[in-house]
Amino acid sequence: MSSESTEVWTGWYRDRSGAEAIVITADGRHVATRIRGIEYAGEGFAALSAVEGGQALTACVLEWDLPLPVVTDGVAQQATLACLLTLGERADLSLTLHYGGAAFEACVAGGDFDGALERVRRQLPPGADFGRRLLQAA
Repeated sequence: MSSESTEVWTGWYRDRSGAEAIVITADGRHVATRIRGIEYAGEGFAALSAVEGGQALTACVLEWDLPLPVVTDGVAQQATLACLLTLGERADLSLTLHYGGAAFEACVAGGDFDGALERVRRQLPPGADFGRRLLQAA
């Protein structure tokens, strides 16, 4: 993973034992985080598992924000994508894009990040689109 292609986002991990701040890294194909001293990685947020031992991350909530510019008629404006992933018997993902004084939301079962992001994209005003691609497989 080169530092030029790696993004870093801060967020929160919560489970029945409490909450702690986390750092999420993404290289376009994989995401990773360290929780309570254990490194988790996967091809997508809903597929995070322990690097050693392979135990899936479950019975918790991950929450993070990331900058996501929106381009309207060639002009980029800053926006923030708020992400909430609940991992239990299934993965539920909620994305909310805060842009231009409005909130554009999408919720999906299964943790399909690209699918949820596409639902948000379809709600944008005519002529608006995301200013960059986030993750290939997450």
